Amino acid sequence: MTAATHSTLFPQVPDSADAVLEGLDPEQREVATALRGPVCVLAGAGTGKTRAITHRIAYGVRAGILQPSSVLAVTFTNRAAGEMRGRLRQLGASGVQARTFHSAALRQLQYFWPKAVGGSMPRLVDRKIQLVADAAAACRIRLDRGELRDVTAEIEWSKVTQTVPADYAPAAAKAGRESPRDPAEIAQLYSVYEDLKRDRSVIDFEDVLLLTVAVLQDRHDIADQVRAQYQHFVVDEYQDVSPLQQRLLDLWLGERDNLCVVGDASQTIYSFTGATPDHLLDFRARHPGATVVKLVRDYRSTPQVVHLANGLLAQAHGRAADHRLELISQREAGPEPAYTEYADEPAEAEGAAHRIRELMDAGVPAGEIAILFRTNSQSETYEQALADAGVPYQLRGAERFFDRPEVRKAGVALRGAARFGGNDSLLDDAVDLPSQVRAVLSGEGWTSEPPAGSGAVRERWESLAALVNLAHDFAAAAPRATLGDLVAELDERANAQHAPTVQGVTLASLHSAKGLEWDVVFLVGVAEGMMPITYAKTDEQIEEERRLLYVGVTRARERLHVSWSLSRSPGGRPNRRPSRFLDGLRPGSTGAAGRAAAGGAGGVERGFTRAPAAVPRRKERTPARCRVCGRTLTDAGEMKLMRCEDCPSDMDEGLYERLREWRAGQAERSGQPAFCVFTDKTLMAIAEAVPDDERELTRIPGVGMRKLNRYGADVLALCAGREPAEDDERD
Repeated sequence: MTAATHSTLFPQVPDSADAVLEGLDPEQREVATALRGPVCVLAGAGTGKTRAITHRIAYGVRAGILQPSSVLAVTFTNRAAGEMRGRLRQLGASGVQARTFHSAALRQLQYFWPKAVGGSMPRLVDRKIQLVADAAAACRIRLDRGELRDVTAEIEWSKVTQTVPADYAPAAAKAGRESPRDPAEIAQLYSVYEDLKRDRSVIDFEDVLLLTVAVLQDRHDIADQVRAQYQHFVVDEYQDVSPLQQRLLDLWLGERDNLCVVGDASQTIYSFTGATPDHLLDFRARHPGATVVKLVRDYRSTPQVVHLANGLLAQAHGRAADHRLELISQREAGPEPAYTEYADEPAEAEGAAHRIRELMDAGVPAGEIAILFRTNSQSETYEQALADAGVPYQLRGAERFFDRPEVRKAGVALRGAARFGGNDSLLDDAVDLPSQVRAVLSGEGWTSEPPAGSGAVRERWESLAALVNLAHDFAAAAPRATLGDLVAELDERANAQHAPTVQGVTLASLHSAKGLEWDVVFLVGVAEGMMPITYAKTDEQIEEERRLLYVGVTRARERLHVSWSLSRSPGGRPNRRPSRFLDGLRPGSTGAAGRAAAGGAGGVERGFTRAPAAVPRRKERTPARCRVCGRTLTDAGEMKLMRCEDCPSDMDEGLYERLREWRAGQAERSGQPAFCVFTDKTLMAIAEAVPDDERELTRIPGVGMRKLNRYGADVLALCAGREPAEDDERD
C-alpha cells in the first residue's frame, strides 16, 4: 500500500498561487509561505508534513518566487520521492527535482564523471552481498547467510559514518555497536571488499555519495556549477540523515542558507544504519536565524490513538525525548485501543485473522487494514492464518512493484493492446477502460476471484489486481481516458516508483511501515524479547525500540489492536509478559507517570540575528475563540479575524481601503504578490482592531516579528490617520 490519504486520486490542479494555500492550517501555511532563509519544520506523526512542504514548493513556484529547476527536494526512499513528485505535479509545480540522496548524487556523478575523472564511470552494483561473500572467501573466513547479511550491514554503516577499515574497531566500540564477528575480522573483510571493488571496477551505493562528496570538495568549478543549478533545498525525514548525507548537503549548499528541513526526532528508528537525529536537534544552533515551525495537529488518528502515542513518548528518556512533540488529534472520537493476550503465537495469528474477517464482513476494505510486527520472521504465521481465513494480503518490503516480472509483462500486454487493440478479439466485448484492462490482464493470469492459499501464485494475482483497481480509479477520474492514457499513467508511475494500492491486508515490519497509514492496525507480538527486541541492551537501543512502537501506533487512523502471546508454540511454557512499554498504558497495568512534552506546543519560532543564550520555552497555546460569540475557531481565516465569518464586523471601511492601497504600493516596490505583504484577512483584522501600538499590532494573527519590523511603522501610522513615512526618511 502506498502512503494513504483521503484525498481523491487525481485532484484538480489549483488555478493560482493563492489556491495552493487553501485548506492549510495556520502552521502549515507558515511552512508554505516561509520561502527564504533556513527553515526547520518539526512535524509530528500525521500532522501533514508532506502536504506542508509540497505546498511550500508549489506555492513558491506558482507565485514566481522559485524557479522549478532551481529546487532540489531530497528524501530517503524512491516511494517517498515518487509521492512528492506526484503531489507537486498535481499542484502545478512540474519540473522540480524530487529525489533520494543517492539518486540525486548518482545523477550528478554520471554527468560530471568525464570532466572530473575521465573515462567511463565504474559499474554500480545493486547488491553488495556477493562481493562480501567473495571477500570472506579470499580471507578464508566462513560466514553463514545471517552473518553475511550482518557483515554487509557493518560495512554500510562504516561507509555512511565515513569510517575507514583501519578505524572500524574503535569506531564501532565508541558507537556501542555489537559486532557480528570479531571487529578485527570485520575490518579485514571491509578492507578486502574495497580492494575487490577496485579490481573489478565497480562501486556500491555508498560510494555514490562518497565519490560525489570527493568531486565537489576537490573541484570547485564543478561545485559552483551544481550550486548555480540548485538554489533551494528541501530535506524530508531529516532525523534520518547520516553524517555522509549531511556532508553532501553542506557541499550542495555552500555558503547559502536557503534550506528547509522536516523531521521528527521521535520517529528516529534507523540509527543502526548510521542515521542520527543530531542534525535535526542541532539545526537551530547551526542556523541561529532559522524559523522553526512545529506541526502538532494530528489529522490522521483519533484522540484515543493519539493518547496512547503521547503516553508512550511521555515515559521516554534521552535527547530525542526531550524534544518530542505532543500531538493534538483533530478527528472525532473513536474506539479505545484493544489489548489482547493469547496463549501462543499461532493463536494470536488466528485471532487477528478472525477479527480482520469480521471487519471485512462489516465493510472495512482489506486495503485499509495492516498487521505490523517487529521482525520479518513473524510474517509466515500470519500469512498462513490469513490464507486459512480467506483474507487477501500483500507483503511489504519485497520486490518493488514495477520491477515485478508479472507487472512488466502486464505493461507490455497493455501497451500492445493500446496500439493494436482494434484487431484483438479479447477486446470485442469490452465497453469501457476497466473492462478492457480486465480483458487484457485475464490473458496474463488475472481472474475475478483470487486463487486459494498463499505463495507466488497469489502474489502474482495481487499485482495484477492492483492494476485492475488502478484502471477503475483512473476511469472514474477521467471518464474519457483511453487505454493509451492509462499506459502513459503507468509509465509515469513506474518512473516515480508510485505503486498503486493493492486491495489486500498489508503485512509489514514496523520499519517498513514508516510513512504509511491504515484505518485499522494490528500491532502483534508486543511482548518482552520482541518489543523491545532481545538484543536491545543499552538505554539508547531501548529508547529506539520505544520509538519504533510509537511509529507503529501512529500508523492507525481509527482502530488499533495490540496483542501478545505468552509462549511461542502451543503447549510451550507461558513465560512471556507484555512489553514494558505498555506499563501504565494498557488497562490493569501500572507504570511511571509520564512527563509533559518539552517541545509539545505547535506554532512558530522566529530566528535570531545572532545565537541566543537560551531559547525560551513556548507557552501552551489556548484555543482561539471568536471575540463576538465565543465559539472555538479552527478555520485559518476566522482565526486571523478572531471572529466567526458570519458574526457582525465593526471594521473601519476607510482604514481597510487605505491599507489595501498601501499594500499595493509595497508589493509593486518589492516585486512580490500583494498577499505576501499581508493577506486580505489580516488587513481586515487590522481594520477591525485599529491597534494603537506595536504590542496590540502583534496580537493580530499574520503579523509576526519580521513583518512588524518591516511594515509596523507604516501600519500604525495608517491606523492613526497619518500617512506613512517615505522609505528614505525611515532609512
